[in-house]
Amino acid sequence: MGKEHRIIRTLPGSIAEELNIQENDVLLCVNGREIEDIFDYQYWMNDEKVTVLIRKPNDEEWEFDIEKDYGEDLGVEFENGLMDDYKSCRNKCIFCFIDQMPKGMRDTLYFKDDDSRLSFLQGNYVTLTNMNEKDIERIIYYHLEPINISVHTTNPALRCRMLNNRFAGDVLSKIQMLKDAGIEMNGQIVLCKGINDGEELEESIRDLTALIPHMKSLSVVPAGLTKYREGLYPLEPFTKADAKEVIAQIHKWQRHCMKTHGIHFVHAGDEWYLLAEEEIPSEETYDGYLQLENGVGMMRLLENEFCEALMPLEYDDKRSEQITIATGKLAAPLIEKLSVLFMRKFPNVKVCVIPVKNNFFGETITVSGLLTGRDILAQLKDISLGDRLLLPCNLLRSGEEVFLDDVTLSEVKNALQVQVDIVKSSGQDLIYALLDSEKGERYE
Repeated sequence: MGKEHRIIRTLPGSIAEELNIQENDVLLCVNGREIEDIFDYQYWMNDEKVTVLIRKPNDEEWEFDIEKDYGEDLGVEFENGLMDDYKSCRNKCIFCFIDQMPKGMRDTLYFKDDDSRLSFLQGNYVTLTNMNEKDIERIIYYHLEPINISVHTTNPALRCRMLNNRFAGDVLSKIQMLKDAGIEMNGQIVLCKGINDGEELEESIRDLTALIPHMKSLSVVPAGLTKYREGLYPLEPFTKADAKEVIAQIHKWQRHCMKTHGIHFVHAGDEWYLLAEEEIPSEETYDGYLQLENGVGMMRLLENEFCEALMPLEYDDKRSEQITIATGKLAAPLIEKLSVLFMRKFPNVKVCVIPVKNNFFGETITVSGLLTGRDILAQLKDISLGDRLLLPCNLLRSGEEVFLDDVTLSEVKNALQVQVDIVKSSGQDLIYALLDSEKGERYE
């Protein structure tokens, strides 16, 4: 027998509960087939009739012949959500953010994943360098899509150099295999000044537009550079003038793609517009926000959602409160703009927006998700924060009340002596938080 998958939970009311499949039971196979990972499991469990072999903790093996609805699951959770070990990255990219982390942080922050399966499960971007022909064939067989691909450049020699991997140059051939099989993809280019920008970026965009409509979108984002780059490849930060050039280049290709394919296709990350001090584009240019999780269009969506939620609210000069919002330098100008709109309807609610400088990673890192608890404490401790402090949810580790540097939310609250409300990511959520609505998330 091959791979075994330990069950850690049986869901109430599920088929598994009815069959007395329990915690610590082990799934051995489905329909006589070894289950390699979650995709094998989901594929074979789709059938209306399945045979499942389970090993109990006393080593007895129980076989179940199950009739169920198409697509209905057993109702179990496994020890590993992927049902397999995660594949770590074999590359050593010249812009890798993890290589720019200081020592002494929790171990999970140093793990470099490059597992194509996480592209489908979590939207991660992968380089395809970990994928062999069998992996490509599995994606095609199960028709798993979309797959999010970190392309960076279509120049084979340059890609090998950027990824420090001599096998990285065949990305277009792998992408072509996926295209030929009808697999939908999204692409990403992390831009490094003087490396894959300018004419190299031009050529990469040209190559990738040829893959439309199977390549649904392409984002171009600047490499994040921390202050911990000693001994690493010498990269320079982009300037305001650089950002304007990148935006002009992308807008040119957007016009071409709209004329030729009816979509904008290539999108600049929000950081480019803020660095260039240019207006964030309208919602229509984002083609349905296909790359939202990659920081593309987040500012536009936030503003639109906020204004939509604010519009039906009635003028109220009786509500009185002082609120502080702390966020990253990237989002602060927009949050301040939205706060002004809010205060026009609620003139006695005073909202102060504080852009928190990232001293931990360096000032060039401006996104709120990479702020640490210690930077927040250091920069807010001597400020009058009013009645409440609002913090964006991406400051905290998913599902926990812990910042990136392991400072806890409780420590921040106790040190600042203020009520802390955590704001979820949408514009509506920001309205809820400002109104102290029950739909917000309070930390007591």
